[in-house]
Amino acid sequence: MSFADTPTLENADVRLEPLALEHAADLADGSADGEIWRTWYTRIPRPDEMEAEIEVRLAQQRAGSMAPWAVVDPSSGRAVGMTTFCSIDEPNRRLEIGHTWIRRTAQGTRVNPAAKRVLLARAFEDLGCHAVELRTDWLNRQSRAAIARLGAKQDGVLRRHRIMPAGYVRDTVVFSILDSEWPGVKLGLDARLA
Repeated sequence: MSFADTPTLENADVRLEPLALEHAADLADGSADGEIWRTWYTRIPRPDEMEAEIEVRLAQQRAGSMAPWAVVDPSSGRAVGMTTFCSIDEPNRRLEIGHTWIRRTAQGTRVNPAAKRVLLARAFEDLGCHAVELRTDWLNRQSRAAIARLGAKQDGVLRRHRIMPAGYVRDTVVFSILDSEWPGVKLGLDARLA
């Protein structure tokens, strides 16, 4: 079993399907929802870039450096976002959950915590990870709060870490969950989703 494999992962609130070009129309619609692609402190593909973005993620999967999924709302059957395992370090049993975005109308719903629940279960229970990282821009308070609500611990801030498409230099906040912390995080997520 490779860390770059993308089996379907699901629970009552979300289904993560292996990312495919068939998801492009739904994802383009999701990127246009509230024009979230204009969000300056993160990178969300523009609607007209969606097929190219899917191709890039699939190429990274073939190279073994990414596991990309479409985030699907099971009630509608439509893709409402994307997520990945990235920064894959299989020999050291580490990876990052990242390159995640959810359409505006699905933000603040059960979709994101439900998706993180199945992703973390795969990482810790199926793949035997020692640690899972989550990263976000220092200025993305919504994402920082969501990551903290998962039960992740802030490891630190990589200052002036990345030049963003808008041209400013991002400070990246690094969070992680360790395998020893997963049982408590899992209980917390299950209580939130109950």
